[in-house]
Amino acid sequence: MAKDPVRVLVTGAAGQIGYALVPMIARGIMLGPDQPVILHMLDIPPAGEALNGVKMELVDAAFPLLKGVVATTDVVEGCSGVNIAVMVGGFPRKEGMERKDVMTKNVSIYKSQASALENHAAPNCKVLVVANPANTNALILKEYAPSIPAKNITCLTRLDHNRALGQISERLSIQVSDVKNVIIWGNHSSTQYPDVNHATIKTPSGEKPVRELVQDDKWLTSEFIKTVQQRGAAIIKARKLSSALSAASSACDHIRDWVHGTPEGSWVSMGVYSDGSYDVPPGLIYSFPVTCRDGEWSIVQGLSIDEYSRKKLDLTAEELSEEKALAYSCLS
Repeated sequence: MAKDPVRVLVTGAAGQIGYALVPMIARGIMLGPDQPVILHMLDIPPAGEALNGVKMELVDAAFPLLKGVVATTDVVEGCSGVNIAVMVGGFPRKEGMERKDVMTKNVSIYKSQASALENHAAPNCKVLVVANPANTNALILKEYAPSIPAKNITCLTRLDHNRALGQISERLSIQVSDVKNVIIWGNHSSTQYPDVNHATIKTPSGEKPVRELVQDDKWLTSEFIKTVQQRGAAIIKARKLSSALSAASSACDHIRDWVHGTPEGSWVSMGVYSDGSYDVPPGLIYSFPVTCRDGEWSIVQGLSIDEYSRKKLDLTAEELSEEKALAYSCLS
């Protein structure tokens, strides 16, 4: 029996990340090689023509799984009936802009998109926010889409998680698939905490802790953390554009694991609504280690947190609390 198509919304679809992401979705990288999709691409009116160009390319690529394309600048049409929403569109911070200015612009964007999802998306729609500030944009969306369950609203820290895996694999000259269970705690910003205390590496003689194999605590607590935290800026410096390909790929990873489940014995990092686990203030969208099963995520419980890590977890939570306060001050 052929499966029914899943409707996937990508906002900001004519932009860099959108352009990298839509072919991945159409090829089955996000939802699997046997899952047909209907793509909903939404962007702002000035990008309408470019959006139409992307639609033409999707048609020209003749993806067997792609059962339809909705390319629109109308938020209601874009959100109607969608099962999965990947929120890539947002207002980027430009030189000389204060954080509050960026926040005000994003609050108004996410307010209108949240209302459209609230009223027109399919029941139990899963939402992934990619646009920065991702954690706080997700919180705004939650505020204005009260009937979407809090557990269905997440933000992307899988990119940082994958960056951490990549750094370890490069350092040890091993396959990235042999590294697992790194954690990104907190905000998708330079205060995030990439944590390897529970991470392991597959070796011929079984799984070994990352720390034991790296044998360089100084590197792990300084350069490694800084590289992961500032990788986005390094890519902008090199490419003169942001990290679109890796962001698109990790958005696919995030949704795929959420929908199909994480492998036994391993977890991934997702920005989810805090329930107070690990003494993180409830009511923030904060990145935790999670496992996924049957389309639901659960925070991994009972991991030991040393004193160094505790400070890092608290620091990024403080930044998120400040962002939340700033965002709420823009709501009026």
